Amino acid sequence: MDSFELVLMEKEIETGFLSKEIESYSIKGNENLVQSIYMINEDSKEIVYLILTTDKDVSDWEYSAIFDYYDEEVFKDVVISVEEIHDKYNPAWKLKFGFIDSHESMQELLNKILSIHKKELDSVYEEIKDKEEEYK
Repeated sequence: MDSFELVLMEKEIETGFLSKEIESYSIKGNENLVQSIYMINEDSKEIVYLILTTDKDVSDWEYSAIFDYYDEEVFKDVVISVEEIHDKYNPAWKLKFGFIDSHESMQELLNKILSIHKKELDSVYEEIKDKEEEYK
């Protein structure tokens, strides 16, 4: 399996502009689930925001069902918070967690988060596959 380089950029709070590259990390699979990643300095803390999405375009009924069945608690031991994002074409989630200064540890965390997200998405897809009539 080939790896994908995910670049973490610092985002300025005042302007929203990406100001500098922090680091790049090798992602081993599931890179298609990443919509964006950036870091913000909040109250002297480096906080990473990772926006995750689905691995396919979903229909209207699937959109609602995915949010209903997706269990954000799967991240409780890994991130600070998870927020649903409803203004995207496909379901998306904003994960917030502290930046780890160790390259290897941060890379492991990112790969772990993506693996958890993929496993949960696959579980949700299986759970909702016969529920179309309930959502129409």
